[in-house]
Amino acid sequence: MTLLTVRRDGEIAVVTLDNPPVNAISEAVRKGLYDLAERLDEDPEVRAVVLVCAGRTFLAGADVREFGQPPVEPHLPDVVDRIEAAEKPWVAAIHGAALGGGFEIAMGCRFRVAVESARVGLPEVTLGVIPGASGTVRTPRLAGVEAAVELVTSGKPLAAAKALDAGLIDAVVSGDLETAAVEFARASLAAEMPLPVSKRPLQPMPDDFWQAARKAAARAGHKAPLRALDSIRFATETSFAAAMAHERETFLDLRASDEAAALRHVFFAERAAPKPAALKGIDPRPVKLVGVIGGGTMGAGIAGACREAGMEIILIERDAEAVARGLDNVAKIFDGAVKRGKLTEKGRAERMAGVRGSTDYADLAQADLVIEAVFEEIGVKRAVFAELGRVCRPDAVLATNTSYLDPRAIAEGLPNPERFIGLHFFSPAHIMKLLEIVPTPETAPEVLATGFALARALNKMPVQAGICEGFIGNRILKRYRAEAEVLVTQGVAISEIDAAMRGYGFRMGPFEAQDLGGLDIAFLQREGARAEGQHVPETLGDILVRAGRKGQKTGGGWYDYAEGDRAALPSPQVAELLAARIVDARELPRPEIAAHLVAAMAAEGAAILEEGIAQRPEDIDLVEVHGYGFPRWKGGPMFASRG
Repeated sequence: MTLLTVRRDGEIAVVTLDNPPVNAISEAVRKGLYDLAERLDEDPEVRAVVLVCAGRTFLAGADVREFGQPPVEPHLPDVVDRIEAAEKPWVAAIHGAALGGGFEIAMGCRFRVAVESARVGLPEVTLGVIPGASGTVRTPRLAGVEAAVELVTSGKPLAAAKALDAGLIDAVVSGDLETAAVEFARASLAAEMPLPVSKRPLQPMPDDFWQAARKAAARAGHKAPLRALDSIRFATETSFAAAMAHERETFLDLRASDEAAALRHVFFAERAAPKPAALKGIDPRPVKLVGVIGGGTMGAGIAGACREAGMEIILIERDAEAVARGLDNVAKIFDGAVKRGKLTEKGRAERMAGVRGSTDYADLAQADLVIEAVFEEIGVKRAVFAELGRVCRPDAVLATNTSYLDPRAIAEGLPNPERFIGLHFFSPAHIMKLLEIVPTPETAPEVLATGFALARALNKMPVQAGICEGFIGNRILKRYRAEAEVLVTQGVAISEIDAAMRGYGFRMGPFEAQDLGGLDIAFLQREGARAEGQHVPETLGDILVRAGRKGQKTGGGWYDYAEGDRAALPSPQVAELLAARIVDARELPRPEIAAHLVAAMAAEGAAILEEGIAQRPEDIDLVEVHGYGFPRWKGGPMFASRG
């Protein structure tokens, strides 16, 4: 396949790159661009060059297949330099996204034009590295230091209009991009040519600017943003050549780091998750009208997420008062978006116009998908699905949001059981990205595909899970909490365990998190299992709940809390309640505490894999990163526990 083709439009050479699916910058692309710059410079009939890409996007970055491999010549910085040094000025014609190395190539061009829907950015810090082909050196020369700092250290792309305002591109064009770019190139030949980006002057910034920038860029556990900031500062205080050498050295150093390896691992897992190979060629069922049963926190969050994706919503509750509360819960979600500037008042009104409430299940007769989000009790859920089986179309997808119960038991007796599936959302459902998709043995392939299509529509991270108590995430959470309690019984202080996990990268330790969410939730699940005759040993948490300590909401759980204050205080009462179960106090270094608990999570993950509950270790890592606060830069428990 020919990756690069050239056609002539008068004195303008149009170079078209076609390297599907995202025009990644492979070795062949680098070599082809380098050689073309040489060849077109030698063509006396060519006065300017337009670089345009086929397919859905401009050059979207490095070829992920080359990640972690030794670099192969021609190196990307040399390609960018060669394009910039061309005697015939190059114009980058951008659609889709010009990211990472793709935008660095665009900066090597003398001009950059883009369609309105295009985005440009340097997301390398999200993979634990910094730009390695002049992103920290050319960007401040092109758009100024402040814009460069924001673009590079955040890793967030800019839409074309904002990129134009920042000086990152020269024009936003309409109509046919290639035609507009050729016209721009032709017009530029009659005007004074701007300096190549590498020749543009840079003014050093005062020290207080850099101090403020460091504070803004710092992110716990992430080295790359501050290293990127240092590289930008170095570029403002030294020559272009010295800055390029420094950037490349930093890039290669970070690329070999544990942080970058972990972030690459998560990146690849995220790319693979939304489209499992087993569902290739299987079409999902269309979903336009969604029924949600239950208007509490979870149901409202699901309704809000589906409505944000453009679906019409029917919210079912038991009585008119509950319907009103449910609709109010949904409205509060959109009110919050308005307050944060993410939604206009008009947009809020449009969202709510597509949500209606009812007490009559018959209103779900035309629903494409119905998601049950009621109390976690098997009898309540069975009653819901008995109604749904009576009123819904035979081809409507029916889903339970259960987090612990066996979906097979919930759907027992349901007509057309092939349409039933578990969709375990995480609260708050309009924010949390994880969606565990739990098919039963009867679930039809197109229904499973519908679950994954829904996740894509809601911008969520889907992971297929088999059936067991707690599926993947809550089963590992149970093991994590149990191992933390074991450490307590061995004399390790509760506060030290929480501090160790915060030091590892979690926002909260296991006991702080339980106090926030409520100890009674897991307690009631254990009590339910005991009532069914299961042998469930008493936990330390059970002792606390029976003493009335359910967490922050009761003023005390594993810690004490002053009224109106969420600061966790060591509790003499907890020490007294648990004294009979705890051996003499001992000190354990925090890194050892964290390593022990992460190893326990990984051990449970290994059992989950062996039982076929998870299909890949990467899926377990995605569940923990997106649903349970496992630090992304550690890669997840399975990655972190590799030998």
